[in-house]
Amino acid sequence: MDFKDYYKILGIDKKATPDEIKRAYRKLALKYHPDKNPNNKSAEDKFKEINEANEVLSDPAKKKKYDELGENWNQYQQQGRPEDNFDWSKWTAGNQGKSRQAYSHEDFGGDETDFSSFFESMFGSGFGGRTAPSAKKGQDYRAEIEVPLEDAYNGSSRRMEVNGKTLQMKLKPGVKNGQVLRVKEKGGPGRNGGPKGDIYLTIIIPQHPLFERKEDDLYCDAHVDLYTAILGGKQPIATLKGNMRIDIPAGTDNGKVLRLKGLGMPKFGKASEFGDLYVKVNIQTPKNLTEKEISLYKELAQLRAKQ
Repeated sequence: MDFKDYYKILGIDKKATPDEIKRAYRKLALKYHPDKNPNNKSAEDKFKEINEANEVLSDPAKKKKYDELGENWNQYQQQGRPEDNFDWSKWTAGNQGKSRQAYSHEDFGGDETDFSSFFESMFGSGFGGRTAPSAKKGQDYRAEIEVPLEDAYNGSSRRMEVNGKTLQMKLKPGVKNGQVLRVKEKGGPGRNGGPKGDIYLTIIIPQHPLFERKEDDLYCDAHVDLYTAILGGKQPIATLKGNMRIDIPAGTDNGKVLRLKGLGMPKFGKASEFGDLYVKVNIQTPKNLTEKEISLYKELAQLRAKQ
């Protein structure tokens, strides 16, 4: 029977503190966890070996006995005797039939698994009263879903595939870029009767060609001709609620921002409440003037100069 070097398995020194043992175990357990290495027998065996090492080195009583065995094992081998003739009776006495906790670590959801023959020889193989593995929640899945601003405004349905699962998602009006939605119990299967995991969907809203969103408010530009800005009038604009004509007050300055109450985004979960739409006026200077227009502008300039 081969001696197992649990310190080497966890990549730590024999003088490692309990915290160092724990950190080394968690790092390796995350790396070799079956959920991250599906259908990988080598990773599965490594995961079992890591858990076995942690079972011994994290338990003061087991660690003490293991360290004593290690010293004697080394001395025995240095005498040139075959290891198969090593006297195990000294190390296995008094341990048969004792119960032990399977190495199911709650942070990693490992299932109860038999230990190696080396472990069994040291700490007993009867294990009467073995602790039943506890229920574990299934793995959570994460995905991103792209939603145009118009669909975020109106609400929409999405059919999508997540880890081989087909989901029909209904999105409420007002979802935000970066918002994470939880779909309960549509993730990985639970273990030992535990609930299924969840799916977490991150909303991605691409930049819109007309509107900029800030929380529940929207911002856009309105290109207003010089005459309307001076004399006042109606200006057609696009909103997410539809096209409409807004009032441009006479004498509106370039860059003035008009607030249109209630024409922003709906507030998520509050279908009857909306943010506002802020419209920035960009006055367009007329181009390609006719001789008559130029003459009239000159006349206006002279009139203005006389005031």
